[in-house]
This record gives sequence, C-alpha cells and structure tokens, in this order.
Amino acid sequence: MIVDVHAHLDHPDIEKRIDEVILNAKNAGVKLIVTNGINHATNVKSLLLSKKYDIIKCALGFYPQDALKKEVGSGEYPLALAEEHIDDEINFIEKHKNDIIAIGEVGLDYQNGHDKETQKDAFLKIINLAKTLDKPLIIHSRKAEEDVITMLEENHAKKVVLHCFCGKKSLVARASKNGWSFSVPTNIVRAENFQLLVKEVPLSQLLTETDAPYLSPFKEKKNEPAFIVETIKKIAEIKQMETEEVENILYMNFQRLFL
Repeated sequence: MIVDVHAHLDHPDIEKRIDEVILNAKNAGVKLIVTNGINHATNVKSLLLSKKYDIIKCALGFYPQDALKKEVGSGEYPLALAEEHIDDEINFIEKHKNDIIAIGEVGLDYQNGHDKETQKDAFLKIINLAKTLDKPLIIHSRKAEEDVITMLEENHAKKVVLHCFCGKKSLVARASKNGWSFSVPTNIVRAENFQLLVKEVPLSQLLTETDAPYLSPFKEKKNEPAFIVETIKKIAEIKQMETEEVENILYMNFQRLFL
C-alpha cells in the first residue's frame, strides 16, 4: 500500500500524460496520490483531478507569492499568475473543506522570496485555518526552516508534514521531538541529506513523496508517483528492514495522520 503525499499532477509535464501516469502508479502498487495546489489556478485543477480519478486526493494551498513569481519567471512552473489575495484563497479552501485531505503546499521561502513579513502573515493565517479545519499541513520551508518550525510551535500546530525538509540536524531533531512527520522524496537514492534525515527520524514519522515532476530518482526521467517504490527500497536499506514491512508502516503513518 504505497502513498505519494506530495505531487503536482496539474503540472504540464504530467498533465499532458496524466492517464499514463495514473496507470503506471496503479501498476506500481500506489494506493493514493495527494496532488498539491500552489495558487488558485492549481487549486482548481487539483480539485478537478481528485474528482476525476479515484486514486487522487487533493491538498489546497498557497505558495509564498513572491517566491512563486520568481519560479514562474524562471520557467520552473509554467503557469499564468493572477494577482491573488490570501484571504480569498483561504475562503476558497474553507468552502471546499470536505473535498480535501490536507492543506498544502504552504510555508515560507527565503531563497526565491524576500518579503518575509508578508509571507509570515499569510502562513499564520494558513496555520490557523488548518487547526480550524483539523487538516494536516504540507509545509514548504526553503531556506526558512527555523522560522517555519518556530511559527508552527508558537501556534500549536499538531498535524504537520515537512515536505523535502533540508534544515540542519538540530532542526530535524526539534521537529521530530514535536511529533511531526517528514515526507521523503524519491531523489533520496542519490541525495545524502535525505538519507541522513531517514537515519535520524523514527520510521513512525516518515512518509513518502515524489514532488513530481521534480526530484526524480532517475536523471533521465521526469518524476512520477510510480517511482515511490525507489524511496521505500532506500528507506528499507537505511533502516535495515524488509521492504514490505517498511511499506506497511509508512502506510499506517499516512492513515494515522490523514484519515
């Protein structure tokens, strides 16, 4: 029972071959894929995908706006940007609370965005929304790991998934002590920082993700949910456990947090 808790199935690299991607995932034993929105346009697409495909659940989110503008400008995420307001999107997410499994992708980004106070104001509203709706938060924390952890602690967030967490060892320990979860991407097969994270964090606090179409385990291929099996194999190797046992525990971790 394999789960991808963080993918971007609305991305053009996947959307144009979505039926093939879904079939590949099912053939690989993937039970469920959580597609994550990053602004209003992708939130709408995520909702539509979750209604069309039984394997897809959606998380609605709001990526730090100044960081998203830079990524879109660089070609990282080719989508049309509109002038958006966090309060409007929060109302949209709340309206669709019964259609979502989590709130994400949300968080702070100090690498591609520099308006820290505006980012923090938006993130605080999202943390409070997640508490009100009793939904897990799927967190982006690029070059902002300590501020993310501090804000989550100060506002008593409980259901937290730290996506692709790249903070230093002391911050990993701090987040782990809080009982939060870490979603491990498929490029763990060659990324030493994620291998070290898996060594440090109890298996009971790990989840699997692709961030598809990014962070592929295969340099020559775009990432997709079917490749989650590579993460599971690597986690089993690091934890010195059988792959089937690791897969079962990871699925139980997902059920405990999301269902």
